[in-house]
Amino acid sequence: MHLDEKEAVIDDLMAFQESKEYYAKVGKAWKRRYLLYGPPGTGKSTMIAVMANFLDYDVYDLEPMAVKNNTELRKLFIETMGKSIIVIEDIDCFVDFTRKHRKDKKSSSDKDSDNDDKPKLPIEPEKDDATKVTLSGLLNFIDGLWSACRGERIIIFTTNHKEKLDPALIWRGRMDKHIEMSYCLFEGFKVLAENYLDVIEHEQFGEVQRLLEETDISPADVAENLMPMSKKKKRDPDVCLIGLIEALKQAKEEAAVAKVKEAEEAQAKKAKEKEETEVKKGKEEDQEKDKAPEAANGDIKQGDK
Repeated sequence: MHLDEKEAVIDDLMAFQESKEYYAKVGKAWKRRYLLYGPPGTGKSTMIAVMANFLDYDVYDLEPMAVKNNTELRKLFIETMGKSIIVIEDIDCFVDFTRKHRKDKKSSSDKDSDNDDKPKLPIEPEKDDATKVTLSGLLNFIDGLWSACRGERIIIFTTNHKEKLDPALIWRGRMDKHIEMSYCLFEGFKVLAENYLDVIEHEQFGEVQRLLEETDISPADVAENLMPMSKKKKRDPDVCLIGLIEALKQAKEEAAVAKVKEAEEAQAKKAKEKEETEVKKGKEEDQEKDKAPEAANGDIKQGDK
């Protein structure tokens, strides 16, 4: 992360930890909610571990799809202790699952309505929505009445696709702080180089910086290229940095190929849509031509009468 962004997160965490009296004064539950978003491998899970170590909080990892219903979700929240971080990773997958469940149920009800002559059996409780964690239940978990019953908690959501999330889930009144975990920047690379190679400056840094500005690569991929090959033999910094440069060049080439392929697919899709539109227009014109003689014959017959 950029140093300014890192300092902002640290400041926000310290302010939260020291604000018990302030939260009581303004009448708000002593909790803080974060959304960590960005591509895979950009350090979202690592960020959670860092936050927990910094605050000395426990971590509860919650899997919504493993919880039976909204009631059980509420009970789990009540059972968590203070000074804790509740983590829900890949929240976009849960939202997709909820929408699919709702769509499947609607399709099923539509089929039942088509068979009105058949007797309908009562819905069993374990097969009803009461046995599923819904988006509404999750929102209540974050911001509802029961979420205010315990203090000093941080709730963190992670996602690789922020654009897929329901706006009701991430608006500022419900999600206090959005933290973007981006691809590796040069500042982040220098931290990794110092941690993994004990190198602060190197002649290859200029080339690495230039490629990082032109290429999207995750910090996890950068770190992988800086890891020692074995315990017996440490990697030479020169060899390691040259290997990273080659990986960056390869990533750049792959991105260029993918961009060309995406453009070709978009062009092919556009051409297909145009062709389908022309075919549809031709059919409509043929239908109009077929209707014209019929209308004329009808006028003649009406005139004879």
